[in-house]
Amino acid sequence: MRNCRHQQLFAARRPSIMCLHFSATLFLVLLLSASAVQAQLQSASLSTSTDAVTAPAPAMDALLLARKSVEKFFEQSSNVVCTESVSQLTIGKNGKPEYREESRFVYQLQASTTTGSLKLAESRETRKAAFRDAGRTLLITNGFASMLLIVHPEYETSYTFERAGEENVDGKPLTKINFRPVAGGSSPAALQLRGQNYPLPLSGTLWIDPQNGAITKLIAAVDSSLSDLGLQGMRSEIHYATVQFHDPEESYWMPVSATIDVETPRQHWRNVHRFTAYKRFTATMRIENAEGKP
Repeated sequence: MRNCRHQQLFAARRPSIMCLHFSATLFLVLLLSASAVQAQLQSASLSTSTDAVTAPAPAMDALLLARKSVEKFFEQSSNVVCTESVSQLTIGKNGKPEYREESRFVYQLQASTTTGSLKLAESRETRKAAFRDAGRTLLITNGFASMLLIVHPEYETSYTFERAGEENVDGKPLTKINFRPVAGGSSPAALQLRGQNYPLPLSGTLWIDPQNGAITKLIAAVDSSLSDLGLQGMRSEIHYATVQFHDPEESYWMPVSATIDVETPRQHWRNVHRFTAYKRFTATMRIENAEGKP
């Protein structure tokens, strides 16, 4: 029997579900929302759009292009499906994997703005189920391919951005921009632990192609500010690349991998998501002339 999961990730004022599930006794859920999840960092009024973006030109130009690219990404994401391969690992004190489980899915990220606000949903159809060792505590992660919400126009007042120099990757110069949360701003991510939501103060770095605004890499992290919840830290690294389609010729900018590390004082989990074999939906129309009958 096929196992198909359709999971609503983001809806107006009701963030759900990107989950980090450790065991039956400890349930941790990471939530991404395209609406206003208020970050309870400090009590401060929201900055204006100009105040929140502090990166100087030409970094500002690259950031503005990136915002347009992110909007296009969510428009195009519903047009494609791909194969998602997931590796769930536990990491030992020497930094090397101790245990691993593998699974594979047919994956689709669906976006909709019909209600006036961005809504995202993930759909997964199991093609290879992971072997489950009941004696192992593993991490389950969903939704990290959509961390681009950090750059989405709906969140431009919620982060400050500053230039972090340039880096050549495969002979191409990329603009690096650091981002930090604005006190009192909205967060696209929240942690749900035992029924309580904790907005996550995400900080990190973007690698942007200044020619077209494509984000090739995004690193986001939460530091020891979650120590009172038993977490030492969380770090995610997502890579994106251009996927070329033919007949008709068209290129989409899509996620290719996401690596998530979560640490507690006693455990270190790492999940790796790989997105391959992208296929595009195409629509064709056939018009026939109906002949009248006497």
